[in-house]
Amino acid sequence: MTAGAAPSLTQSVTSVDTGAHVTAVGWLKGTVAFGLGDGGVVLAKDGETHRVEAHPNAGILVGACDGERFVTGGDDGRVAVTGPDGSTKTLAEAKGAWIDALAVNAGGAFAYGVGKRVIARDDKGREKTLEVPSTARGLAFAPKGYRLAISHYNGATLWFPNVEAKPEGLEWKGSHLDVAWSPDARFVVTSMQENALHGWRLIPDKGHMRMSGYPSKTRSFSWSGDGKWLATSGAEAAIIWPFESKEGPMGKAPRECGVRHAKVSRVAFHPNTYVLAVGYEDGCILLIRLTDASELLVRPAVKSSGITAMAWDKAGKRLAFGCEDGQAGILTLPA
Repeated sequence: MTAGAAPSLTQSVTSVDTGAHVTAVGWLKGTVAFGLGDGGVVLAKDGETHRVEAHPNAGILVGACDGERFVTGGDDGRVAVTGPDGSTKTLAEAKGAWIDALAVNAGGAFAYGVGKRVIARDDKGREKTLEVPSTARGLAFAPKGYRLAISHYNGATLWFPNVEAKPEGLEWKGSHLDVAWSPDARFVVTSMQENALHGWRLIPDKGHMRMSGYPSKTRSFSWSGDGKWLATSGAEAAIIWPFESKEGPMGKAPRECGVRHAKVSRVAFHPNTYVLAVGYEDGCILLIRLTDASELLVRPAVKSSGITAMAWDKAGKRLAFGCEDGQAGILTLPA
């Protein structure tokens, strides 16, 4: 089924005009937070919006959300937190630096990168610092526990900030960008500068997994809730790798869903079902059901308005998205 023939959910989308490039989006229970390239955070709920100056006179480079806090890093060297009530405050500051690597976990901890240094602060405010071999490009907390994966040049590092044990190195030559844990913590996967993914099978043998063939860089990936599939951007379709077996995707071909004449820019798995939201560089958004590859159109293509951020709410009833040109929206699935 082609995008043009896909049944439509467009009437179930509420439009939001944020006024600036949307760099991150997150759900604070019933409120959507849109982090913007001009430093503002727009909060949207029940058809009303409120703008918060989280990073005055700066830009938001990265955002992360745990359902209670929307944490942002800016080119002002600040890590800020915005709440659903519109409150905002500085959590940390590194003068002269850009904060473009950031992670939060549900326990209240957060971590950010400043060049080669990674600073982690736990829920009690205890702060630890680790220096990695080169600039920290990506950060991700493990699904459970207080452990970080850090991507950098020539691999990744696994670190327990509150344990004295030596950090664990995962080596693979090249420049590693974003990083993600599988929901069961068996795998760590990074995107790379050379249009490929690399993964490590942590249990039982730290074996390598090479996923290549992309026409462009993969800068968005999303795990299915059960960890059996990893959806990725970087091609004119969502490339979805199988991770059900102990070996991960090695020796298996990925699935391709939502083939169109535009590159996929963002992917977001529904939290509870095998439904994938796929956003494209031309502004189109499709919902694709993996069981039969059926498609539903959420947003038609709008040239000059590529999809730059997407996130489901915890219940999987609403999908928020944002675009390069400041247009955004909230899809509410019909009951």
